[in-house]
Amino acid sequence: MKNAMAYIDLYDIAKTYDVKTIFQGMDFHLEGGERVAIVGPNGCGKSTLMRIAAGIEEPDEGKRVVDRSVEIALLPQQPRFAVGLTVREAIEEQLMELKSAQERYARLSEAIAQSPDDRALLREHEEVAAFLDHHNAWDLGSKIERVLQEFRLKAYEERPVATLSGGEQRRVALAGLILRRPDVLLLDEPTNHLDVYMVEFLEEILLKEKFTLLFISHDRYFIDHLATRIVEVEDHRLVSYEGGYERYLNQKERRLAALQREHENLLRLLKKEEEWLRRGVQARQTRNQGRKKRVLQLREEAAKNPAIIRKLRIELEREKKSWKGEKTLAKKKMLFEIEGLSYSVGGRTLIRDFSTRILQRDKLAVVGPNGSGKSTLLRLLLGKIAPDGGTIRRGVDIRIGYFDQHREMLKDDATLIETFCPDGGDRVMVEGKNMHVYGYLRSFLFPREYLDKKIGQLSGGEKNRVALALLFTKHYDCLILDEPTNDLDIQTINILEEKLISYQGAVIVVSHDRYFVDKVAQKLLILRGDGSVEESHRPYSEYLEIEKELRELQRFETRLESESRPRREEKSRSQKRPPKLSYNEQRDLELLPPKIEELEAKIEALNACLADPECYNQKGLATLSEELAAAEEEYERLGERYLELLEKVEEIEAHQ
Repeated sequence: MKNAMAYIDLYDIAKTYDVKTIFQGMDFHLEGGERVAIVGPNGCGKSTLMRIAAGIEEPDEGKRVVDRSVEIALLPQQPRFAVGLTVREAIEEQLMELKSAQERYARLSEAIAQSPDDRALLREHEEVAAFLDHHNAWDLGSKIERVLQEFRLKAYEERPVATLSGGEQRRVALAGLILRRPDVLLLDEPTNHLDVYMVEFLEEILLKEKFTLLFISHDRYFIDHLATRIVEVEDHRLVSYEGGYERYLNQKERRLAALQREHENLLRLLKKEEEWLRRGVQARQTRNQGRKKRVLQLREEAAKNPAIIRKLRIELEREKKSWKGEKTLAKKKMLFEIEGLSYSVGGRTLIRDFSTRILQRDKLAVVGPNGSGKSTLLRLLLGKIAPDGGTIRRGVDIRIGYFDQHREMLKDDATLIETFCPDGGDRVMVEGKNMHVYGYLRSFLFPREYLDKKIGQLSGGEKNRVALALLFTKHYDCLILDEPTNDLDIQTINILEEKLISYQGAVIVVSHDRYFVDKVAQKLLILRGDGSVEESHRPYSEYLEIEKELRELQRFETRLESESRPRREEKSRSQKRPPKLSYNEQRDLELLPPKIEELEAKIEALNACLADPECYNQKGLATLSEELAAAEEEYERLGERYLELLEKVEEIEAHQ
């Protein structure tokens, strides 16, 4: 990697479509090792910037300079594959250069064995090895297997790729790209068509493989976890912010505060957004820290007594379902009462014997892997399909508003004003308030000139905004929303979240957007895809974290069993001299516990400061967050070292 110079430089870029100016005097630079997120409203030019950076679209003015020694690859919105390829072959075809390098390396190794002093062979051998190192391409077979599993493509690996859906084909293209590991990877909405588990895998591999990235996403946790910098398209130029989404909010709030009253409304939204994120992250960190401390203690005991693992699993399972809701449920109006609900399709059970109640003002998110039956559950609630077993009783005269990606409530030949005022006039009722239609639509980021535009002329994202805005002009007891954040920019998602949080009826939403679910939902319905439906009152991101800890616990238990078995067999065969702790290991065993306690106290103090405005304003949010991250990393490192030593002590005791 060549961090000494920029991989991509754009200078004084201008770009216009018809009469609409996209960029004017725009500069952009991407350094090696950076992971840059592009944000901004729909239609502002995010994808145009991506295409200009990739070199597949020319600017009207300005200059693009690239380091010609680097490979730049873009994930296409609609991938194209050679005719007749299977899914596995389509992935392998993207790796032909790496496979050729592996074969060349093997041939060179054989040649060097015959001629060990041939300098030309040795030099080429070293160059090919460096190429394979750079692309981390030594074990492509196992990596292909893993990506097929994680992207849920394994079942289709021998199917022609042309028979897959658009979303599945995009996963095939993404799989090949991340395995190919180009120097610069350009991703336009890579999390579309991925469920949360696929997104977590994508985050893991992009961080682990140290990609240089330029990406567009409306998934704010994805941005926060990955981005080292965010560039926002504003007034035809780019404004750069260091760090991920949380630091972007903080920096933008300070910047907008300096611009005074013209941005008061946006500033209010940003303050609420930053405060929510800060409170939520700190609360989760505090809870996670406490949980991780208990996990660490119990794992120490488990190494000595594997029966304790069951206690730890039960505790984590209980935490997944933790109740944080209201206690006055009896006073709420019942909207849906579900008893023994079952539904199968194509011989596969999606929902089995599920019972729950949905009450007035409940905010529920239906989550789970792709294909687990989330949209099916919504259709069952709406009465569009009948269950195989069980009952769904609806409250008397309840009114339901429904939003899905097909936008069935919109008519392409109607204008916006006709859509919102079908009986004439220019006024709409919104949550009991009489508003001018333009004033209302402006809150959904529509300019006045859009009032006379026909629905059919709008983009997919604009149609979604219209459909969502229309829902809030009706009086419903319950809103049912299927993937409402698809095709929306972050600014519009913020507006939608604010509307849903203050909404007086019930909300049932299907979404893969972890940040959106954390912010809106008070309760989760988790569909597993095997018929089981789990209920939880945890924030979704925290639920996923506990799930990950349960998987790690399973691996830990498996490792303990596999390690203890040969030890028992070896002990029964012979009584060899037992291993001993070295001087340094004995010293660490004594010194690590007080160091770990010291770090726990430091982490607790930093969290307390982050919860105190006077303290964090004095020391700085960014500084405190960095200190906390460093302390937590050191805590994890020392904790793992201490566990290793405890396992070794157990091994010594087993030989005695």
